[in-house]
Amino acid sequence: MAMKSAKPDDIDDTSAPLIEHLAELRTRLIWSVLAFVVAMVLCYFVWNPIFDFLTQPICQALEKRDQACGLILLKLQEGFFVAMRIAFFGGFVLAFPVVGYQLWRFVAPGLYRSEKNALLPFLIASPVMFLIGAAFAYYIILPWAFDFFLGFQQGPLVQPADPAAAQGAGQAVAANPAAPAAEQPWAGIVFQGSVEEYLRLTTKFILAFGLSFQLPVALTLMGKAGLVSSEGLGSVRRYAVVVILILAAMVTPPDVISQIVLFSVIYGLYEVSIFLVRRIEKKRELEEQADV
Repeated sequence: MAMKSAKPDDIDDTSAPLIEHLAELRTRLIWSVLAFVVAMVLCYFVWNPIFDFLTQPICQALEKRDQACGLILLKLQEGFFVAMRIAFFGGFVLAFPVVGYQLWRFVAPGLYRSEKNALLPFLIASPVMFLIGAAFAYYIILPWAFDFFLGFQQGPLVQPADPAAAQGAGQAVAANPAAPAAEQPWAGIVFQGSVEEYLRLTTKFILAFGLSFQLPVALTLMGKAGLVSSEGLGSVRRYAVVVILILAAMVTPPDVISQIVLFSVIYGLYEVSIFLVRRIEKKRELEEQADV
């Protein structure tokens, strides 16, 4: 049976030897790493404004309770590692579109023009969805989480500086155990957060939500390529729930609230992906019926 050959103008480049593909891959990797290093260096020199931006959620939550916004350094070298963490985080975010473009440049020569037209919207949607996920974590999830966790404070309460006053207050509390908490000067539970611990928590949330919002893009692209189907994704839903639970437990802090929030978001995106793949399948069926 004769095979239909591709037209000369359907594909940009002819097949290249393996060594040329490896050389092209090396070039794209070099550009990607270089973009990350340059972005990381730039973020290192402006890490203070980035730090101020990242601390806005905790500062707003503390201001609601009339508390000063202050984080502490527990170790001598912690300030340097905070600057490096911010530089690494900012470098990843800034270099993400460049890495995606280099990936496109590597695979584009081997694609037909129709395939390029189908793939290009997904490459544009990928950084957009990452930014949406990061913004969702920063503006919605983090303020809610910090407000919830800070609700377990009791205070701030300060022990009187005058020993005589402290002794008198202690005798008053002993004589009247039912006195309000505000009159008991040693029962305070106040947040004094570490800078590094706060940034670790914040950046993990932002990256986790940004990357999880890539799920509809990846599954829809695989559905358009025929690698997955809506029926297949629906049939493995129970296994997907287990995988998402494990993923949420790995990338979030060891508390149930954070894991449940991330699980709910990723599972919702999984259901959205099934809906998008089903729409693609219906559109493909209509096109096949029109061609008959």
